[in-house]
Amino acid sequence: MTWTDERVELLKKLWADGLSASRIAAELGGVSRNSVIGKVHRLGLSGRAKSASASAPRQRKPRVHQHMMRLARPGVRGNTALAPMHVFETDLEPEPQAVENIVPMGQRCSILELTESTCRWPIGDPSTTDFFFCGGKTIEGLPYCGYHSRIAYQPVSERRRDKRQERN
Repeated sequence: MTWTDERVELLKKLWADGLSASRIAAELGGVSRNSVIGKVHRLGLSGRAKSASASAPRQRKPRVHQHMMRLARPGVRGNTALAPMHVFETDLEPEPQAVENIVPMGQRCSILELTESTCRWPIGDPSTTDFFFCGGKTIEGLPYCGYHSRIAYQPVSERRRDKRQERN
């Protein structure tokens, strides 16, 4: 199908009348909605007449004020599928404070040595030979030891505070 002068004029009129590209395509026949849109853009047509329904503000349904009982959802931190919040609020047995990811040599694991009870926190660059996993004892139901769980599952407020401190 070619765009004849008559079809272009009809397109301009229908476009100015506010018809949709689909309706214009149906009126013209033999063209798709996309070809109408393409031709409108090539012609540089812009202003369209607004239909009465488009210019009128949409009426909202009045809110029915009922006393709704909202149940508090249990709070979660970090990866919500893995870490219930109460795990970190309880006092766990004290663990040695790791400084700059110092993990004892006997505790380090390769990917083949990982089990359900070993910490899967990766340390180092996986493309180097000195890459390993923490290998510490995991918290039940989580993939990391207590130290790495505190790093992985931080409350949103603490993460935001830490980011602000890093920027300053």
